[in-house]
Amino acid sequence: MKAIKFDKPWSVSCVEVDKPQAAENQALIKVKSAGICGSDIGAFRGSNKLVSYPRIIGHEIAGEILSIPENNPRGLKVGDKVVVDPYLYCGHCYPCSIHRTNCCVDLKVLGVHVDGGMAEYFAHPADMLWKLPDDMPWDLAPIAEPLTISLHGIHRGGLKAGEHVAIIGAGPIGMLAAMAAIAYGAEPILIDLVEERLEFARELGVKKTILSGSEDAVKKVAEYTDGRMAELVMECSGANPAIRSTLDLVSNAGRITLTGWPKNETPLPTDMITKKEVDIRGARTSANEFEEAIDLIYTGKVDVRKVLTKVISMDEVPETIIDIEKNPGKYMKVNVMMDGKK
Repeated sequence: MKAIKFDKPWSVSCVEVDKPQAAENQALIKVKSAGICGSDIGAFRGSNKLVSYPRIIGHEIAGEILSIPENNPRGLKVGDKVVVDPYLYCGHCYPCSIHRTNCCVDLKVLGVHVDGGMAEYFAHPADMLWKLPDDMPWDLAPIAEPLTISLHGIHRGGLKAGEHVAIIGAGPIGMLAAMAAIAYGAEPILIDLVEERLEFARELGVKKTILSGSEDAVKKVAEYTDGRMAELVMECSGANPAIRSTLDLVSNAGRITLTGWPKNETPLPTDMITKKEVDIRGARTSANEFEEAIDLIYTGKVDVRKVLTKVISMDEVPETIIDIEKNPGKYMKVNVMMDGKK
């Protein structure tokens, strides 16, 4: 079968590999569509230190079940359309015991620690598949995975209808978080260094934006919130200055969720944390958000087609990854149709 493989940093190709066999408690899936993620670009550059090589990439995966154990916990059957939960957990450690499997001490992510699913066929644990509606478009289905990450940050921050959420970083995760916030009756304030991304966000219905390179984000958030500041700040960029700025943007008694992954430690003024009595929470990947993400996409409450930049064939993946790395501003989300464009 065909698969997309990184032999080493800066080396991407569409290769022929053996078709997988489903092990006990696994399903065999004919992959229909897959998403290219920003973390895949980091793996291509070699800047993601968690990635080992050679590696088949892909963790935003949707497909059709070809075989599955009859006693699988979700009652899935052959022919069902599913999306893959790509976060493999041990099931035995303390976080797993309290159903926070995304915090597993031995977490393995598809396409990072183990081979992913950007291939024609893929074997995966049967209890880590989520059923899609029969008429869910294949080109949209992979976006359920990044949407779960946005939702997890929102949930960790306890966002409520009517509140303001300042979202730093207008990439796919930040953009989807803003769209989800609108769907749930909250007011996003999207902050980024790139005006073109903020202009795109405004076209998606985000009314409040801040160009952080030329506007004073603290003053603008104060203006947008009548001086209260944001009840929730969601940091999606991973940039150290942005992480530091969350404490200036958050309200007294507010919350901060840290979704972006910084490369280095960020010094923080703990006196301000105490003075404002801020709740700061990490937000790593996702846990139990797939059903919600699928529903938001299927009902159109979050119109993910608007963030889908391009749909490509499998043979086009290597050249597209190279171009995304060179010209990231041209792309929001790119999805791959395994059997050609549709």
